[in-house]
Order: sequence, then structure tokens, then C-alpha cells
Amino acid sequence: MCIGIPGQIVERLDDGSAKVDVCGVQRDVNLTLVGEAAVGQWVLVHVGFAMSIIDEAEARDTLDALQNMFEVEPDVGALLYGEDPR
Repeated sequence: MCIGIPGQIVERLDDGSAKVDVCGVQRDVNLTLVGEAAVGQWVLVHVGFAMSIIDEAEARDTLDALQNMFEVEPDVGALLYGEDPR
């Protein structure tokens, strides 16, 4: 199963990537597939690439669903919180 994780762009980098915040963890994400995404926008991230730009409501709904999944499937925590699941 492939899961895209919503994250918010917090900084654009000169190399076409960005710092993206996912549940308080900042990750380097390649923006090649979404073009000129701006700081503050939400993107759907899969294996280090932003796959699409999404709106905030969709991002928050998806994060809520993933956090609910984490309660019954702890492996989801690594997707949301990186190597340090809460």
C-alpha cells in the first residue's frame, strides 16, 4: 500500500526542493512534480517527492485519519513522526 502524507511547505530551497513540515517534523522534499509550490501551501508527500498540491482542509482531514490509524497501527507513526513515533 502506498500512502501520501500531507505536509506544509515552510521553506523553499534553491535546488528545487523544500523544507516541509509533517506533524512537527521537517523533511526535505523534492518539488519537481508540483512546480512552483509556495511557502504555506500543503503538498501530498510520498517517498520524498511532493506528488500534488492540496488544500488545507484536505490536508487536515488526511492527517486526522492517519493519526486515528496510528492509534491502532503503530507503524503509521513512522510516516507521521519520522523515526521517533509519539
